[in-house]
Amino acid sequence: MHAHGTAVPAPPPAAAVRVREATARWWPLLPVLATVLLLAAPVHGAGAGGPARVTPADAASGAVVLCALVGVLRRRTKPLAPVAVFVFGAPAVGCAIATVTSADPALSLTGFVRYLQVFVLVPLAVVLLIRDAWGFRVVTGCLVVLALVQGVVGVHQYVTGTGASYMGEDIRAVGTFGPTDVMGMATVVAYGLLAAAALALRTPRHAPGWLRPAALVAAMGLVVPLALSFSRGAWIATVIAGATLLLLAGRRLAMRTLAVLVPASVVLVVGFGVGSEMISQRLTSITQVTDTPDRSVNDRYTMWAAATSMWREQPAAGVGLKGFPAHRDAHASIGLSSGSDTAGAGRSFEKQPLLSPHNMYLLVLSEQGLIGVTAFVGSWAAVLVGGVRRLLPAGRRTVAAADCGLVAVGLALWQTVDFLYADIGGPSTVLTGIVFGLAAWWALAGPRHAASPAPACPSARVPGAPVEAEARAAT
Repeated sequence: MHAHGTAVPAPPPAAAVRVREATARWWPLLPVLATVLLLAAPVHGAGAGGPARVTPADAASGAVVLCALVGVLRRRTKPLAPVAVFVFGAPAVGCAIATVTSADPALSLTGFVRYLQVFVLVPLAVVLLIRDAWGFRVVTGCLVVLALVQGVVGVHQYVTGTGASYMGEDIRAVGTFGPTDVMGMATVVAYGLLAAAALALRTPRHAPGWLRPAALVAAMGLVVPLALSFSRGAWIATVIAGATLLLLAGRRLAMRTLAVLVPASVVLVVGFGVGSEMISQRLTSITQVTDTPDRSVNDRYTMWAAATSMWREQPAAGVGLKGFPAHRDAHASIGLSSGSDTAGAGRSFEKQPLLSPHNMYLLVLSEQGLIGVTAFVGSWAAVLVGGVRRLLPAGRRTVAAADCGLVAVGLALWQTVDFLYADIGGPSTVLTGIVFGLAAWWALAGPRHAASPAPACPSARVPGAPVEAEARAAT
């Protein structure tokens, strides 16, 4: 009691403080985690060639953007550096120009919204909502969980003959995405494989002892569904990105990891006879695409030529977003198929229209011209180069957030390589925005932000505490 009899307010209970700290730490991440995990749910979309549907994950991505906007308004501070404004602003400008110059602006507007969602708003929101390396690792962990779930579903589809149709058998692993999005599961599994491999190569300093072996087992296990996806583009991108991660992690560590990963993967895929004959045929077809291309490869080449022809006709701004299907037949040769056959995985036979060239760079070039492709490629290159530049000194100093850098660079490199053989489309597209957000967070966040290690327990950091204090506590 004071002299005047006034009672001193009691401090808040420790439990209440911990709840408040945990809430402040977790709430910005919840919509991001929901967007990732909702992709594990089966998608009952429209038939092949039907109108696109807004999936639960798409709706959750809207919450991601809204939460980021609320956070910016509450902080009332300048949220982005000038380079970040370029990275996210350039694609938006390119899309806007292609929309207003399109022959069908109303149709192009739907494409503008989708591009804005995937390449601008969602990545930007992820950059703003991830506050430290701990948050990055939580999102990465959910990505691995999603990959494992989809991988288990895919392997089950192969074993039970309930997958998508491939070479006359319903054995192609497509996860919950169905036969009209055969790249969906392959993309998710590849993301998870690279994220798990990065965690195994550069385990966080304060991580529990079980994390590295668990990450290694997850990476090895995800090789199986990736192989059973029969996706040549995903295989090539994964090999290139994985080899790059090994080089960035250091030669000695890379050799030790390869000594474990390669034999185990061979045993899983070949030793148990997991689709080994068909996988071998698919691998062989990669080297024969120029000599004896199959029908799918021939269609791809034809659509690539059509996309290039569209660009020559409209070199500056392209034919407009969503304009490729309308202009395809006028620029494609007579050898182009009428559509792609899809069946299996709970769906009857359908003819899926060829709506894109299956090459993101050529799709942007044909629909947005030199303006759009320069903006997009410049944006992606800035993220990838910036991520590698920040990772190289981190690798030499072996700082705690080097695992975040490996994940970010691996995912960004995989996506840019895969875009040579694929483009956006389908329910899994929203995950591309999350991945670019993770890569951009590492490439664009300040050195103190990304280099701050995760605390030993979630409550070890008081929200709003200076980052310098965290760095001193970890050394």
